[in-house]
Amino acid sequence: MDLSSLKPPAGAKKRRKRIGCGPGSGHGKTATKGHKGTQARSGNTMHAWYEGGQMPLQRRIPKRGFTNIFRVEFQVINLRDLDRFDANSTVDVDKLLESGLVRKTGGKVKLLGDGELNKALTITVHACSKKAREAVEKAGGKVDIVG
Repeated sequence: MDLSSLKPPAGAKKRRKRIGCGPGSGHGKTATKGHKGTQARSGNTMHAWYEGGQMPLQRRIPKRGFTNIFRVEFQVINLRDLDRFDANSTVDVDKLLESGLVRKTGGKVKLLGDGELNKALTITVHACSKKAREAVEKAGGKVDIVG
């Protein structure tokens, strides 16, 4: 046996359906499109979610709640994450980006009070919890809020 004698099994290869080539092709007249309707017309592009005139799924299901378009998303940093910085250094959003604690550039950052801080740091963020501010000031540091 060699590669030149290999053949696909019977029925594995199907001939292409040649539509719109007249009655001799076996697919004449309506060219397999049936009679009338959207799918029989040229230029038809039906969306994958089209349900044939039935009430679409996204309109059938009940709606709950709403999305607040004015919501402000914060990237969260905890006190325990700030151990990697040197004592008496200034920690701002750019330094947090460099260290990988914050991912989005131009995003707002909030400091939360989970963990402990034993170094005096000057932290510049967009928002800060009360517990986090107290912990930073207790360690001898300072929190600056950017507008």
